[in-house]
Amino acid sequence: MHGSPPTDGAPGVDIRRAADRAATRTDWLDSRHSFSFGGHYDPANTHHGVLLVHNDDIVAPGRGFDTHPHRDMEIVTWVLRGSLTHQDSTGNHGVIYPGLAQRMSAGRGILHSEKNAAAGDGEEVRFVQMWVAPDTRGLEPGYEQAEIDEHRLTGGLVPVASGLPHHRDTGAVRLANRFAALHAARLRPGTAVELPQALYLHLFVAVGEVTLTGAGPLRAGDAARLTSSGGQRVRATAPAEILLWEMHADLDGLGG
Repeated sequence: MHGSPPTDGAPGVDIRRAADRAATRTDWLDSRHSFSFGGHYDPANTHHGVLLVHNDDIVAPGRGFDTHPHRDMEIVTWVLRGSLTHQDSTGNHGVIYPGLAQRMSAGRGILHSEKNAAAGDGEEVRFVQMWVAPDTRGLEPGYEQAEIDEHRLTGGLVPVASGLPHHRDTGAVRLANRFAALHAARLRPGTAVELPQALYLHLFVAVGEVTLTGAGPLRAGDAARLTSSGGQRVRATAPAEILLWEMHADLDGLGG
């Protein structure tokens, strides 16, 4: 089940398999791109809703991304294993690890670097980095991180980064987009969560295996892009970790 999402507001689901993602590989990086990124450009695969970048990265010990610029983007990082050192031009410096949500608002311009915090003989770091368009351009650059309680993550979908008004007191890091939220869940075999109703949903299986109502099995690296949908159940068939973007607008629906 793979094709272009509906453009008339009709419900739809578009399954994207892990092996179909574009890849960038170097001596220190293994990066899988769910959307067009860098030299991998496909005019039919540039975004879903307001989600423009969804990279699944593995970085070797002691290596990483040197200082580089960003502008007018909300960048969310979620580490799956290992630890990642962040440093930026606004003076923020820290180490991101599993269960710690991080958001960097590039705003009118920011420089940052990201490196595997482990030494040369340490562990690889694997993280998912996701970019959503802000609903206002030219904002002051910013940074926020928040510890997400393990008990909550194993109890269902938890907002970890959100601009939705009703998520203000949930402990999620704040997004400069009032139409979007990222949820995470760690599911034991046999447990299930129900997807929220939204104009756009992007479900990514980061770890393990699940089944999605009406679509069948999804394995690590697979994604489902849902349009004008919600209410489906995601059930783990093996220990799993999922990331879900809930979006109530597309790029045309944003201000600026």
